[in-house]
Amino acid sequence: MSTLICGSFAYDTIMVFNDQFKNHILPEQVHILNVSFLVPKLRREFGGCAGNIAYNLKLLGGEPQPMGTVGEDFAPYAKWMDLHKIPRDFVTEVPGTYTAQAFITTDLDDNQITAFHPGAMSHSHTNSVSRALGAKLGIVSPDGRDGMLQHAADLAELDIPFIFDPGQGLPMFNGKELTAFLEQASYLALNDYESRLFQERTSLTIRQISERVKAVIVTKGGEGSEIHGNGTIYNIPVAKTAQLNDPTGCGDAYRAGLLHGIVSGMDWETTGRLAAVMGAIKIEQPGTQNHSPDFDAIGARFKTSFGYSLA
Repeated sequence: MSTLICGSFAYDTIMVFNDQFKNHILPEQVHILNVSFLVPKLRREFGGCAGNIAYNLKLLGGEPQPMGTVGEDFAPYAKWMDLHKIPRDFVTEVPGTYTAQAFITTDLDDNQITAFHPGAMSHSHTNSVSRALGAKLGIVSPDGRDGMLQHAADLAELDIPFIFDPGQGLPMFNGKELTAFLEQASYLALNDYESRLFQERTSLTIRQISERVKAVIVTKGGEGSEIHGNGTIYNIPVAKTAQLNDPTGCGDAYRAGLLHGIVSGMDWETTGRLAAVMGAIKIEQPGTQNHSPDFDAIGARFKTSFGYSLA
């Protein structure tokens, strides 16, 4: 069963500065800041929430249908998607634009300076959900503001259940808009900070929020996650990891596990644990799409972490 993944595609250009920013930025001179950092280490990663979620769902044997807007520079990413047999039916190129991209410079203290260009992502509302009528489940993940509003409304009108996953896009919306998303969605996915902000802006408690949807999923990093569903709070532990390398993209990997569990009819405890395993696999590798276990390997990790099989 296909899953429609509405969200962004992006290039992440990651650079490492072999020193500390504080040694080169004078606090009393920040009003006339003019600095240059030599970055001998550089890598370019394929990213964006739609791309990341689709990649992880494909690893699980799912049928992702990512939907997003991209620029004229998308060819390398398109080749990567084709290599991994991720369909591009609903990926739309916007002429005269660049694909969204982040330029991230990290120093030896893990401080970061980031510049983000939204590019084609700002045109996401031009993609129509009606093109994906065969989808059994959807997700509205961080994207252009107008696109998130449009896609949520379209999914609700077409009676396609979906996860609302505002992520870093949550601050773009006021309480009235977030409440409308809540009325349209079947599920809500947030991290711990986003959960607090969502409650503050809507003036609803987490219990009141969970009464309006089938489930609210709240991730808590190293403390695991909680799933509020069926009048119960399921406490989901973290999965075992060999090493903690790079957390970037872990949330997207987790959401792929959620989508697969929901589509497959798994109970919430198993769904949450599968999502945790996907996050653990991702955190062991740098970048967002450089891990490549097959479903059997994912199942083995699940059993090692939680003592029972996915079957």
